[in-house]
Amino acid sequence: QMQLVESGGGLVQAGGSLRLSCAASGRTFSRYAMGWFRQAPGKEREFVAAISLGWPGSATYYADSGKGRFTISRDSAKNTVYLQMNSLKPEDTALYYCAARNGATVTLQHEYDYWGQGTQVTVSS
Repeated sequence: QMQLVESGGGLVQAGGSLRLSCAASGRTFSRYAMGWFRQAPGKEREFVAAISLGWPGSATYYADSGKGRFTISRDSAKNTVYLQMNSLKPEDTALYYCAARNGATVTLQHEYDYWGQGTQVTVSS
């Protein structure tokens, strides 16, 4: 089993920034592709960003909604994946989840093996 613990959510004004963190334990972090997903009230959970395995180099993928504003990164020494979110908008308000997949990077949530409990992001207008 892999445990994932998200942190860094909070309340921020539109135009502000937040950095989400997801600490992983229990498995070899570098063997897992990592993803961020979000679920807004009344909506289905959706893909936000993903990053490939820790070696030889990490490729990144973004949903159109976050391109140019969000950056996903990973620190293998800390077994942590980050989501830097800039220029936040009220429509970014959601519960953000971290997920891990033992294999290639994908954007489909049902392909992910482990999930965290989520961290709430609220963007006020």
